[in-house]
Amino acid sequence: MVYLVFLWRSLTCAGGLSMLMTLLLSSAAWAIELRVAILEGARQVTISSSTPAQLRDDAGRAIAVSPQQSVAAVFTGSSVQAAGIQGRQLLLEPRDTGLVRVGDRWYRGRLQILSTSRGLLVINLVDLEDYLPSVVGKEMYPSWPQEALKAQAVASRSFALFRRDRERRRPGTLYDVGATVTHQVYPGVSSETASTLAAVAATRHQVLTYGGQVIEAVFHAASGGHTEDSEYVWQKPVPYLRGTPDFDQVSPNFQWTVRLTAAQLRQRIPGIGTIVGFRPLQTSPQGRIISMQVVGTAGSRTISGNELRRALGLRSTLLTVAPEYGNVASQAGQSVPVAFTITGRGHGHGLGMSQWGAYGMALQGYTYDQILGHYYQGVTLSEISNAGR
Repeated sequence: MVYLVFLWRSLTCAGGLSMLMTLLLSSAAWAIELRVAILEGARQVTISSSTPAQLRDDAGRAIAVSPQQSVAAVFTGSSVQAAGIQGRQLLLEPRDTGLVRVGDRWYRGRLQILSTSRGLLVINLVDLEDYLPSVVGKEMYPSWPQEALKAQAVASRSFALFRRDRERRRPGTLYDVGATVTHQVYPGVSSETASTLAAVAATRHQVLTYGGQVIEAVFHAASGGHTEDSEYVWQKPVPYLRGTPDFDQVSPNFQWTVRLTAAQLRQRIPGIGTIVGFRPLQTSPQGRIISMQVVGTAGSRTISGNELRRALGLRSTLLTVAPEYGNVASQAGQSVPVAFTITGRGHGHGLGMSQWGAYGMALQGYTYDQILGHYYQGVTLSEISNAGR
């Protein structure tokens, strides 16, 4: 797979504007198809199309599907069967840029339904530019400033393309990205708005590159004042993911507090009795927990910051823990906390672009390229085509 990357800034100076316009006018012919897994492990799904469509199996058999006609695709154990045709996979192709439906959600592009060992895997085959307005509308509030939405569009496009290329280098992978927070939230056309469509159109085919390669432009809701260096979250340094002061003070999760009782903690971190203390063993320079020793009346356990966050349902690992004592005592007479108050900042892993920070920067008049340059260090805003795909 070969991509041509054009440096955005170099095209907009010294006579490059006419070349840029030529590239933009010709870009309508560029198409980068993304394989988005929208449903996994189902035994049966209902599909349809908004326009006349064809449903094909992998042997070439096809049936016509009328607009709005509901078709049940059923997992048979080794294949998928629908409307009299059967195969390892089925493909629903609408005409005239029609939409496709899975359950109660509509999507652009085509549908691929595969039989796997876990059940049915439903994949939306969709052009990258058609995928993004939905993602931007779900990852940010569509009412936010256009410069923030444009920054999200470029970050999401870069992230999706990075993951697409990585997955397609691995043998046997069936899709490029999922549709949940593990990748990027993608519910289909329901989250498209005029503002997200405009943000994607205004940044069409723009990506972030480092050393000529598209970056993994990860993002999070809010860092709590300062983003993080990648090695303290991923255990590996990434040159463009360096910590930087954030603009996320407007975030509702800039600071938060959670109180958990001893009974709740015993249930969420079992096997060590009643928990009596939390001892940070390793923290990042910004204070994020990398590893924590949890001490109980029946032993202790060391867990990572991410494990702690998942177990306790916390917004981030940038936190401190304080005990609350009552009249409960252990058998040895030691005072045992009846609860712990966890005070933290931010929401998410703290790497890359802070979405609330992007919002804060946009409110202060920063443009989308300035926002992106702040959160991804040393990157270039580039335009990409998939010539030679």
